[in-house]
Amino acid sequence: MVCRLAAFALFLFAASLSLAQQALTDSLSSVKEAGVTQSAPESAWLDLRQNAASRSTTQSAPDWVEAVSMSPSATADGAPKTVFRIRVGHPTGEFGILFLRLFFDDKADARPELIAWDESGTQVLHSRQLGAGINLPSSDSIVIPMNEITAIDIEVPGDGKTIRGAYLDWMTSSEVVRPISSEQHDLIGDPFSSLPALHSPAQDKEQFGTVTASLASETIPIGSNVQEGGAFQFGIEAQPLLALLTFEVASPRLDAPPEVYVNGENVGPVAVAMPDLADPGYRGQSESMSGQMHFQYTGWLRAQKILPVTSLKTGTNDILIISGDGTSPSAIRSTQIQLKYLWEKSDYILQPTQ
Repeated sequence: MVCRLAAFALFLFAASLSLAQQALTDSLSSVKEAGVTQSAPESAWLDLRQNAASRSTTQSAPDWVEAVSMSPSATADGAPKTVFRIRVGHPTGEFGILFLRLFFDDKADARPELIAWDESGTQVLHSRQLGAGINLPSSDSIVIPMNEITAIDIEVPGDGKTIRGAYLDWMTSSEVVRPISSEQHDLIGDPFSSLPALHSPAQDKEQFGTVTASLASETIPIGSNVQEGGAFQFGIEAQPLLALLTFEVASPRLDAPPEVYVNGENVGPVAVAMPDLADPGYRGQSESMSGQMHFQYTGWLRAQKILPVTSLKTGTNDILIISGDGTSPSAIRSTQIQLKYLWEKSDYILQPTQ
């Protein structure tokens, strides 16, 4: 069981490489309807799985995706790797930045990288390693300035079977305004979600009687039993009026979200903020002898839980987060808690007793 101790300020205290296997054909048919003129280029979903279905079916994509291929290769020290190459044309219009979200099994020894090339074969861009090595189905995104770039390589150690697909979309810009007192958020969000990435505060903060404190910013693996849960301790000087636990969870099963324990009491499952159902991150799983398909989201989602204040106590409190009952292991990150107290401008109504 992973345990984290949070020290709160203010109201809180102490607190077999398949050499001949081809994932896709080198040419892709266009999905544009004849005679239809579009003001913006279409997005593209490329199935990179190495199974019979993806190899035997001609995929469709916008005409700016010129070709996709897969080939075995080797690193400088001779270790096998696989390269997926996406040849990209530039659509008509002022579109110079490409958003690419890669879907893959996030294994520690098979983290992919993106390398962009121009027409002369000169390397223009080399990304960081994608993912976090959490050994779960996941996804990660990168924004690519496409000046002179004609090909994007996805390089991954091994036979490439950890790579599942890629979503590509051209980006545009607009003026963004925000209150100057609000926290700075990432300006580039996921195309299918309105929520920005969650960041834990570096220091505890208080605003309008509400204390926000980080329990752990790092990624913590969790399982479906107490011994495999993510455990946290924090102290409070006074019982709050309202308490909210927030974190991000990786690859949750949607019908069995993580559960929370407060001081040994199971207070129930968290609520998960769902992205648009068109998001390619949804992955179905159907068990034998069962007609129902269960869905997992292969990425990070925001999860929240209102904690019963009667379960909290003055002094040290314990929180335990486990994955849903009967589900596979998961992971959480950016775990934080908010405690709301009475302040001089609190808005409340005194309801007379009948």
